[in-house]
Amino acid sequence: MPHPDHVIFYVSDPAASSAFYERQLGGPPVQSSPGFVLFALESGMQLGLWKLQAVEPAPRHGAGSAELALVVETDAEVDAWHARWRTDGLPVLQSPTRMGFGYTCVAADPDGHRLRVFSLSA
Repeated sequence: MPHPDHVIFYVSDPAASSAFYERQLGGPPVQSSPGFVLFALESGMQLGLWKLQAVEPAPRHGAGSAELALVVETDAEVDAWHARWRTDGLPVLQSPTRMGFGYTCVAADPDGHRLRVFSLSA
């Protein structure tokens, strides 16, 4: 049975989104062209950034309709991501808060995709 190993965000400007995610993920993409950028994450998952206007077939929804979740070990790491996002001027959609699954906060990338960082509940 196949297993999911790619997440693809539709973006307005792959180069700008690449620069954004290079900073957020701490490393450069493994593939880059004017219409598509690919990051290989430590978990084995890959994050693709595909130019919205080049997606075939055209999506029903535009950019900004997905969420990338980043798991960290501690609540303090969630707080550190929140502080970093505020310093970087990202729109914070949810300040650090405790939810049923753990401690989390959410920010948005330049296209409105959600970035959620969380530590699991003990």
